[in-house]
Amino acid sequence: MSERTLQHPVFDAHLHIIDPRFPLVENDGYLPPAFTVDQYRERVGDLGVRGGAVVSGSFQGFDQSYLRDALARLGPTYVGVTQVPATITDEEIVDLAAAGVRAVRFNVRRGGSASPAELDRLARRVHEVAGWHSELYIDARALPGLARTLAALPAVSIDHLGLHRDGLPHLLNLVEQGVKVKATGFGRVELDPADVMTAIVKTNPAALMAGTDLPSTRAHRPFADQDLALIAESVGEEHLDAVLWGNAATFYQLPDRPGKSSAIPDS
Repeated sequence: MSERTLQHPVFDAHLHIIDPRFPLVENDGYLPPAFTVDQYRERVGDLGVRGGAVVSGSFQGFDQSYLRDALARLGPTYVGVTQVPATITDEEIVDLAAAGVRAVRFNVRRGGSASPAELDRLARRVHEVAGWHSELYIDARALPGLARTLAALPAVSIDHLGLHRDGLPHLLNLVEQGVKVKATGFGRVELDPADVMTAIVKTNPAALMAGTDLPSTRAHRPFADQDLALIAESVGEEHLDAVLWGNAATFYQLPDRPGKSSAIPDS
């Protein structure tokens, strides 16, 4: 990790907490090992992380108990990205928002979330009720079938740089229309992260958000500290503050830049 990267606060725009005290559901026969709040704190303790987005995985289904616990322990600079059924009530949405949830996730790649057919109606409803945006785990090669819907939604982000190089033109088309992209999961993508990040920043510097994807479940390789250094090298000093903190802070409705005292709190 370079010194200049460590000088910038990081909002970890995509992380998972896996706590076996709460319900877990096998997905395609896979059940992940534990990755608790304490384990996360220890792993990112030297990386300048001052906040983040805890994202529900396919193996957590619609359970909210783990997420409520994690957000309460991590503190106010952390927010939740959760999966909810299309039948969720407005009252339940408001209650989750009060607990720190800021977005709904549609896991198109692995399931465990509301279906793509329910995307438009649910995405609009959670935004109207609580100001939530929508996040998609999707191979960018599949974006053309959803592009018109996504471009018309109030706010959307795509996980892991869209996963595949062949989907980049579709991804950039949406970036031009205001869709955000997470520079995460470099160990699970089939593309050159540096090339894709450079293309996104050239298209819209406000679109890119950095994160760890910890604990990198089912990835070919886990997150490495040098992934943040690669982000810094790819976007340049001019855009580094925005990519490491500012873009995500705006998207997740957080302060523009935290002080050094905003470190991960002890439990």
